[in-house]
Amino acid sequence: MTKQFGADGGTGGQAAGAPEPSGAPRRPEPPAASSKSGNPHAPKGSEAGGAALRPPPPPAPAGRPIASAPQTDRLRYLDAATRQIARGMNLDETLGELCRAAVPAFADTAFVHLYAPLPVGDESTADPGVLRLHTTAPAPDAATVQAADAVQPAADALLTKLLRAGRPVFGNTPGLRSVVAELLGVANAPGAVPPGRRLIIAPLHGRSHVMGSVVLIRGPGRPDFTYDDLLVASQLATHTALGIHKAVLYAREAAVADALQRTMLPASLPEPAGVRLASRYLPSSRTAQVGGDWYDAIPLPGNRVALVIGDVMGHSMTSAAIMGQLRTIVQTLAGLDLSPDEILHHLDEQAERLGSEHTATCLYAMYDPVLHRLLMSNAGHPPPVLLYPDGSTEVVRVPPGAPIGVGSGGFESVETHAPAGATLLLYTDGLVESRDSDVMTGVEQLCARLRAGAPGTAPAPEELCDRALGTLGAGDRDDDIALLAARFEGILPDTVAYWYLAPRPQTAGQARRLTRRTLRQWGLESLLESTELLVSEVVANAVRFAGRPITLRLLRTDVLRCEVADDSTAVPRMRHARLSDEGGRGLFLVDQLAQRWGATRVSTGKVVWFEQPLPRDPAA
Repeated sequence: MTKQFGADGGTGGQAAGAPEPSGAPRRPEPPAASSKSGNPHAPKGSEAGGAALRPPPPPAPAGRPIASAPQTDRLRYLDAATRQIARGMNLDETLGELCRAAVPAFADTAFVHLYAPLPVGDESTADPGVLRLHTTAPAPDAATVQAADAVQPAADALLTKLLRAGRPVFGNTPGLRSVVAELLGVANAPGAVPPGRRLIIAPLHGRSHVMGSVVLIRGPGRPDFTYDDLLVASQLATHTALGIHKAVLYAREAAVADALQRTMLPASLPEPAGVRLASRYLPSSRTAQVGGDWYDAIPLPGNRVALVIGDVMGHSMTSAAIMGQLRTIVQTLAGLDLSPDEILHHLDEQAERLGSEHTATCLYAMYDPVLHRLLMSNAGHPPPVLLYPDGSTEVVRVPPGAPIGVGSGGFESVETHAPAGATLLLYTDGLVESRDSDVMTGVEQLCARLRAGAPGTAPAPEELCDRALGTLGAGDRDDDIALLAARFEGILPDTVAYWYLAPRPQTAGQARRLTRRTLRQWGLESLLESTELLVSEVVANAVRFAGRPITLRLLRTDVLRCEVADDSTAVPRMRHARLSDEGGRGLFLVDQLAQRWGATRVSTGKVVWFEQPLPRDPAA
C-alpha cells in the first residue's frame, strides 16, 4: 500500500481506517521539548493502514526537541522523493520522477508547465515566453481535471510575478482565482476550480531562471493541504527545477558533442568511378553521444580511392578532438600516394606527438578499379568482411599491427583481388563486441547477417549497412558504431587506354595521334579538337622535367579523364604570362577548356590530370 501524505492529522489528512477529522485543518503543534530528567513523552501517531501507537523514541539530550511523527514521515518522504527526482538524466525522466514521487503519495493530480524555449545557462530572456503543458500525472481514481495546453502570460501579469517570486501558494489565496483559471484552462468554467486548499501552485525556479510551474491537486476524498504541505511542495519544486536545469545543460552538452562528432565525419561521400559507397554512424546510447569512431573515403590519383576507418579509445570530447586530428593527418598522408603500411607508419609517428595516453585503431585500404586490386594495412582494427556476388562472405585476414599511438610499428600491406560486384565492409568494434560476446564471435554473427539476404544477389551498399546493423539501431549500445561499405564495380578494360612515352621533343605529337585514334574508337569525335590541345600542352610540360618515360592514360567513365605522370616532383602552377613571354600559357588553356583539372604529387613523382564532360550523344 502506498502511503499518502495528507493522511494524518499533521499533514492535513487522515490515516487509513481512522475517522475523518472534523473542522478545518490546522498547523501541527510544535514538538514538545525534553524534560530535565531526559524522559520526554513521545507524540502519538498512526501508520498508514492502521492506528497503532508508535513506540516511544529513545531519550533525547536535554534541551533538544523531539520531532513529531508527522514531521518524521514528512522528512522521510522528502528524502525519498528528492532522491527519486535526482535520478533523472534528461527532461522527461526528471519530470516523470517528480510525478511518480508526488502522485498519489502527496497529491491526486500533478500538472507541469514549462517555458518554451527553456532558458539555458546564463542566457537572459527579455519576455516570459509561453508556458506549455509538458507532463500530466493524474491518479487512477482521481477526478478528471484538465490543464491548459498553453499559457502566454504578459510580463506584468500576476502569474508571471507569482512565478518570479518563487514561493508556492494555495490556489484559494485571495486574488489568485484568475491565475488558477489560467493554468487549468477553466476561465469559462469557474466551478471546475477545486474548492478549498486542494490546489498548490509551486514555481519551478532554477539557479537563475524561472522554468515553469507545478500544479498539485487533491481530490474531494482527501483532506486539504496544510501550510506544512507548502514546504513539501516547495522542496519538490526546488529539486525538480535543479533537475531540469541539469537536464537542459546535459542536453545542450550532448547536442554540442553530437554536432562536433558529425562535423568531424564526412558530410558526404565522394562518388569515384568504379565504386559505390555508403556509410553509417550510430552514437553510443550510454554516453553523451560522442566518441572517437570515424570513417573516410579519399579519391586518389588514377581513379583509385582510399577507404579508411578508425576508432580512438574513449568516449569524451577529447576522443572526438583526437579523432579529428588523426583524420586530418590521414587525409594529408593519402595525398602523398603512399602505400597503406607507410600511411599507418607516419600516422603512428604523428599520433605519438599528440600524447602517449591517446591510442587508436585504424584500417587503411586502397582500391584500384582498373586493376581490380585491393591493398590493405591494419593497426589493431577488427578485420574487414568481403561479401561476394554469390552471397558468400570472407573475413579478410590482414596482419594486425599495434594500435596507433603505441609506437611499435610493424605494419604490413596485404594485396587481394577485388572482383566486380563484391562489397567490402569496414566497421568499428562497437558493431561486433559487447558484454556478451567477444570480437570474433561478433564477426561470425555479422557474417551470418550479411549472408541472410537473398542468395545469389549482391545488395546495394545502403542495404548492406542496414543488414549489418540488424536491430542494433533501436537498442542500447555500449559503444558507438561506424560503418563504411564499398561496392566494387570496377572500370572495364575497353574504357581505358594506357601508354608509356619517352621524354623527347616529338612526344607531344605522338600523344596527339594516340589520343585522336582512341577518341575515334570510343565515338567521341566531338571532343577531338579540345582534347588534343589539352593533351599536347600537358605532355609537353611533362617532357621538360621528366628524366624517365612518362605515362599517358585516358579513361572513359561518366567523364573523359586524361592523366599524365612523370618522375618530377615539381608541380606546375598556373600563372598569367606577360605579352612578351613566349611560354606560360599552357595551364591557362587547360584551366579554360577543361571541366576540372589538378596536379598531385605521388611517390614516383607527380600526376597532372584534367576532365571533360562527355557529349550527350556519344555517337554524334
